[in-house]
Amino acid sequence: PPAEWTYKNIDHMRETLRRLGFAIDWQREIATCKPEYYRFEQELFLKMYEKGLVYKKKSTVNWDPVDQTVLANEQVVDGRGWRSGAPIERHEIDQWFLKITAYADELLENLDKLPGWPEEVRTMQKNWIGRSEGLEINFDELKIFTTRADTLFGVTYLAIAPKHPLALKAALNNPQLAEFIKKCQNIKVAEAELATLEKEGMDTGLFALHPLTKNKIPIWVANFVLMEYGSGAVMAVPAHDQRDFEFAKKYNLEIKPVIKTTDQKEWDFTTSALTQDGILFGSDLFSGLSSADARKKIAEQITELNLGTIKINYRLRDWGISRQRYWGTPIPIINCEKCGSIAVPKKDLPVVLPENITLNDPRSPLKTSPTFYETTCPKCGGKAIRETDTFDTFMESSWYYARYCSYDAKEMLDERANYWLPVDQYIGGIEHAILHLLYARFLHKVMRDFGLVKCDEPFTNLLTQGMVLKDGSKMSKSKGNTVAPKELIDKYGVDTVRLFIAFAAPPESSLEWSDSGVEGAYRFLKRLWNFATNPPELTKEENKNFRREMHEILAQADSDMQRKQFNTVVSASMKLLNLLAGTTHGLSSRQEGLSILLRLLTPITPHITHYLWKELGFDGNIEDAPWPKTDPKALEVSTIELMVQVNGKLRSKISVAKDASNETVEKIAIADEKIQKFIGEVKVKKCIVVSGRLINIIIQNHASKIAL
Repeated sequence: PPAEWTYKNIDHMRETLRRLGFAIDWQREIATCKPEYYRFEQELFLKMYEKGLVYKKKSTVNWDPVDQTVLANEQVVDGRGWRSGAPIERHEIDQWFLKITAYADELLENLDKLPGWPEEVRTMQKNWIGRSEGLEINFDELKIFTTRADTLFGVTYLAIAPKHPLALKAALNNPQLAEFIKKCQNIKVAEAELATLEKEGMDTGLFALHPLTKNKIPIWVANFVLMEYGSGAVMAVPAHDQRDFEFAKKYNLEIKPVIKTTDQKEWDFTTSALTQDGILFGSDLFSGLSSADARKKIAEQITELNLGTIKINYRLRDWGISRQRYWGTPIPIINCEKCGSIAVPKKDLPVVLPENITLNDPRSPLKTSPTFYETTCPKCGGKAIRETDTFDTFMESSWYYARYCSYDAKEMLDERANYWLPVDQYIGGIEHAILHLLYARFLHKVMRDFGLVKCDEPFTNLLTQGMVLKDGSKMSKSKGNTVAPKELIDKYGVDTVRLFIAFAAPPESSLEWSDSGVEGAYRFLKRLWNFATNPPELTKEENKNFRREMHEILAQADSDMQRKQFNTVVSASMKLLNLLAGTTHGLSSRQEGLSILLRLLTPITPHITHYLWKELGFDGNIEDAPWPKTDPKALEVSTIELMVQVNGKLRSKISVAKDASNETVEKIAIADEKIQKFIGEVKVKKCIVVSGRLINIIIQNHASKIAL
């Protein structure tokens, strides 16, 4: 049973996180599969339903006939169910949707207010929302949206979706077309799939009139057009769109160029489409205009003639949240034959998912359990059926951060949510860049509009961490290439595991697991222990250069910690230990160095540093100690090193006071033992001093005296 398996996993992960020593307040723990969590999710859904942000409609889905459930596009592999292996069918069933498109503009515009997010993620969301300004043109009864009105005179055919009403009508008297439409039912709806799909189509025998030329345009059914996007019809301009070009070449359709390059170079329209903007020709009174100007002029004429409208379109589609599987939050709707879809009253929430169930067949047990689905209508009191679909689990993961702030509140959220939100630092994989993060931003704005939170965005800063790889492959249970933390902790101790993970790669990069790397981390901690507990003998005098080098390392480590580059913080700690172990210095410098080193390491290796802090006699506990600060005075340099050249060739190096005059620099350079070998009795003509860098001594060149 899923409940038993899930709770065992939670227990196991909780124990693992504790053993790893993470500073987590376990009183705040929430589990999204518990009724005390999802009851508020059901309440939020019903508030959205009341405000018109939820609706139900028929939608075409990927249907696994063996598992009897809808599959996401990612769960369909080579046209088959990822688990059952059965050929996927395209079914049209009732689905619940959230109107995320109502927030499309704000979701897009607010991305520019998130400077703490990676540019890559913001770009992915912008592209997913896909705002485009264009023209909706009427080809008779067909409405076509296009962003390239400048190519209007190059339209040679129209392509409609296999499920388009016009296609279905044409198929009534065309068995071949009906068979083709049936074949197209197994196409997944993902655009990524469509991009690589072999383009196929069939002529419907129908025509539409071009809105301006009044020429007859043939209408084809094409497998790359979907009813879910736009109006389910596109105007095809094969001379200026590569997909349309490939389709036209395959079926010997006309290719009509109407744009030439701005540099007047000839384009071979027999090999590929010219897709960039250019200059129009063969386009009636619009010929000679640039693409940009033509789009404006054509839009003006189309709207003046009432043949279309200027329109903003979005790639984003409303969020389908219905799932036909058992393990999920029940959708709080009651279906009554008389009253329709009725919201479950707030007093009856939560609608609890029964956990003690028996899984006898692939279907959801909710559909076969009368004790769950049999109920009465809250409106008329008659017999009714409870909704047996469950929420998409993205629902749970898209608002948990807010509930975490109000973890024991009697209502969905309390004043603590506004105290803590927005989240200062959010960490999540790049694979969640679009769906999870976009859904979280959407639900946050909904909660704001309901007065539950005050801020506009949920996460101020975003870090997308890399994957853990082993032998070049992503580490996962399904591949059997995981490493159990317990075994590593038992062998090396938890600090070694933490140190290796932090040191192996920057957080945003993939981490290649390495057994030798773990061994290396273990050796470093042993070396730290040995140095701290058995230090070498000290000199009586302090070393000024040592302190300067120490604070240079600290300055860099401090900067790296702020940028969350933990791997270079570890690297700096290793440099500091090398400096402590390899340079002569006094007691105060060593104590200062160890104090800095332990504090740099304590967020990464808290256990060894806690112990050594006490062992070395530092005050209090290290977790209460302030972060080390760089001493600006220690970084001040009293002497500098200059290169010394003789007749332009490097011959030596000298150390001089930082504020030494040019005259003093010349005297020290000429008196240098190495330089004297090259000068001897030869007369110095002049000295050129480049402040802070070098001095060039110019002498007479007596080859017989010395070989320069």
